[in-house]
Amino acid sequence: MTHHRVAIVGSGFSGLGMAIRLKQAGRDDFVIFERASDLGGTWRDNTYPGCQYDVESNLYSYSFAPSPTWSRTYAPQAEIWDYLRACAARFGLGEHIRYQHEVQSATWDDSAARWRIETTRGPFSADVLVAAVGPLSEPSLPAIPGLDEFPGTRFHSAAWDHDVDLAGKRVAVVGTGASAIQFVPRIQPRVGRLSLFQRTPPWVLPHRDRPVRGFARALYRAVPGWQGLVRAGVYWSRELFVRPFMKPSPNSLPERLARSHLEKQVADPELRARLTPRYAIGCKRILISNDYYPAIQKPNVELITDEIREVRGRSIVTTDGDEREVDVIILATGFRVTEMPFARRVTGRDGRCLADQWSGSPAAYRGTAVAGFPNLFFLLGPNTGLGHTSVLVMVEAQLRYVMGCLGHLERSGMAALEVRREAQDAFNADVQSRLRDTVWNAGGCRSWYLDPTGRNTTIWPGMTWPYVRLLRRFDPAAYHLYPRPA
Repeated sequence: MTHHRVAIVGSGFSGLGMAIRLKQAGRDDFVIFERASDLGGTWRDNTYPGCQYDVESNLYSYSFAPSPTWSRTYAPQAEIWDYLRACAARFGLGEHIRYQHEVQSATWDDSAARWRIETTRGPFSADVLVAAVGPLSEPSLPAIPGLDEFPGTRFHSAAWDHDVDLAGKRVAVVGTGASAIQFVPRIQPRVGRLSLFQRTPPWVLPHRDRPVRGFARALYRAVPGWQGLVRAGVYWSRELFVRPFMKPSPNSLPERLARSHLEKQVADPELRARLTPRYAIGCKRILISNDYYPAIQKPNVELITDEIREVRGRSIVTTDGDEREVDVIILATGFRVTEMPFARRVTGRDGRCLADQWSGSPAAYRGTAVAGFPNLFFLLGPNTGLGHTSVLVMVEAQLRYVMGCLGHLERSGMAALEVRREAQDAFNADVQSRLRDTVWNAGGCRSWYLDPTGRNTTIWPGMTWPYVRLLRRFDPAAYHLYPRPA
């Protein structure tokens, strides 16, 4: 059985970032398990038309590996994926990645103080396990009666079928979230008929995307510090943007901007009413687009707000009894964020499964460590998600913290560390208390931020700089330390 000091699960931004930090510290004894045949995580999988991140590229990239080559202020999917592959090559990560090695189980062996890992390509072991599986890695499929028996073509937006020619087809899009508002304007001119099924309307702000001119790219190359200043400006402007959501009030500035955008782009008062959310802005993820509203007003598009009752043969039937024949169904229904399917595969001390311990409501200390699971670290774990800025801010804080944990283990000569239950409980009680009156909890909507128990186990409650400061140093008093087995 092959043994490594550190095993990383996932090769998206989090997993590659962990590997780079290990490399930079001169720690080469690590492995990255990737279930697919290429790296990139969500930016490898999501190839739907118009796929683009909704945070500026200068902030949605590693602070320690800026790219002067972005073609747009908001990079499209292909460029982000290329950036990740370039980072892997630049830092020499290729030899550490094990492709098509899906982790089927990871079990803590107390007698040996290490993780026993079963993959689809055989067993491994590691002293430390880093779960970088990402919250947007498992598509969520709706439980619509008859959907599985649909005889036409159906696929999730995160697994776009590029072999399907949509030209002239009757296409149904289920969902109006972040993915749908990007691909609907791209496919609308090609399809014969587009039936857009909306459960809850999103708040949409104008998109500020623009090309990055050659002069700016040349300046970034010549004066790297300038790009760092631009990044800092983007960061702090987004930090200020979150303040209205921490103490929500009626008629906030973001909501006024969104209403103005809707009024400018949708003249029909009846349609505008159907597109106006009935919850506070920020309760669900805020979307940005300049072409979504115009696209759904084209003659070949129908916005449907009645709930889907069933799929009957080649038709979709809504609760009002209307039946619409379709050739293709595209599911833009998001991801299994709070379920975290990977937890079902992790067994900690005393043989307890992590999913059973969480019981549908994930919790971790500082979004990173879990009581009962020694030497296990999550990246972008519970309550580290954001609705206003780049999650890489949180990831880089966690990378620094995990490196501090590893350094403490080596200096102390101990084999393992495990967060104390009381430290984890106190941290999460504080997070939930700070979330209580924010828009993410009290905004009047049901969002994917909330787990099945109704707790918000996804979002960090406010600005990111307090979290960055909190994770600046490892705090040994919050942990049990265990010596090496005799």
